[in-house]
Amino acid sequence: MTDHALAPGWTHPVREAVLPGSPQGLQRLLEKVQNWAPYVDGLLLDDVAAVLDDHMPGGDEIAGLAPRLRSHLMRLVNLAVTSKLIHKDREVAALVERGRALCAEELPGDHHRDVGYLRRLAWTLNELLELMVMHQCLTEEP
Repeated sequence: MTDHALAPGWTHPVREAVLPGSPQGLQRLLEKVQNWAPYVDGLLLDDVAAVLDDHMPGGDEIAGLAPRLRSHLMRLVNLAVTSKLIHKDREVAALVERGRALCAEELPGDHHRDVGYLRRLAWTLNELLELMVMHQCLTEEP
């Protein structure tokens, strides 16, 4: 198409579209959109409940819950940072630091200590979620 070619049935000049970025950049953007996960979803609440419930998770559950809880927590930590909420609320800032420290830890390797680690993750996640809802960074409904 030329610089001012006419489209069929159109009487005004139309310029050729210019893409907002390179094809590789657009591909990366598409991949990010396709892999996007909401900050709060039913899985986050289910995972927190599974750990903070009276039932003690078994070894196979721990292996699955730990990375999911870390992922949920880091999504909320990142939102708290990008929304600048950490500068407005000291408790949020403290939870963000605790969350980062917990996510950097490995599972201890002992079943009871693993459960304790998961519960610390879940409590931190739950407290941060409640504060972010209170500050209207998130809605209560998943």
